[in-house]
Amino acid sequence: MIHRTTSQYEFVAQTDAGRVRSNNEDAVGVNDINGLAILADGMGGYNAGEVASSMAVDYLNNHLSRLLQELGTDVTPTELRIALEMCINGANRSILEAALTTSEHMGMGTTLVVGMFRSDRLLLAHVGDSRCYRLRDGALQQLTRDHSWLQEQIDAGLITPQQAQASDHGNLVTRALGVETSLDIEINEYPLEPQDLYILCSDGLTDMIGDDDLAALAKAPTSLEDKAQRMIQLANAMGGRDNISVVLVQVAGQKQKNIKPGLMSRLLRSH
Repeated sequence: MIHRTTSQYEFVAQTDAGRVRSNNEDAVGVNDINGLAILADGMGGYNAGEVASSMAVDYLNNHLSRLLQELGTDVTPTELRIALEMCINGANRSILEAALTTSEHMGMGTTLVVGMFRSDRLLLAHVGDSRCYRLRDGALQQLTRDHSWLQEQIDAGLITPQQAQASDHGNLVTRALGVETSLDIEINEYPLEPQDLYILCSDGLTDMIGDDDLAALAKAPTSLEDKAQRMIQLANAMGGRDNISVVLVQVAGQKQKNIKPGLMSRLLRSH
């Protein structure tokens, strides 16, 4: 388990092989200095998926950290987005080259979800079906949209979300690093609020537990480390058919309580 704490954020990352697979093709990474949370779910024969996911996490951590250091503290949101996109494309090229030049790595690839937490903003990038959720004011919301065959079928109205859950085609992703030279990266920006909890996870978690159970675990009055452990334990208890990984990021601070205007005016008059 990885556990890092700064004045603004608390990071916890944990990965588990699950109950069925002998090796773990997921990879997680945290860089608290630059506010980075990274998760990748590899695919491919032998240990190729493990290689691809590790390459993605290491590349992003090293190259993005260096770029951010070079950009300095006055970096603009546009520069951050460009830096993130450049590094993800660089990771894609690196994985694709390794897949094409090494026979045992042929056909490998990986999903990727990256959160860049900077000041009061989250820059969120993803490729594939690894997800990011946000728990805010007790409500859980999925921020990413799966790049998968099933999601395309849902979007086209051909199947329902309930039918998708029972499908055998849940692992067919339509975008991944290491597959083609050009990569379609989805990047979105979100405002951060005090006490927000962000959950980056592989499909080994979300295929085993539903949003209601995930929300209940996220809201539990316990430590961030314990939340991560409980999420993985429940996914394993439900079958653990795939590798399971979570990266949790808690935003520090306290929410301001809303005071009714009438009460505020009475408080001011009393002084």
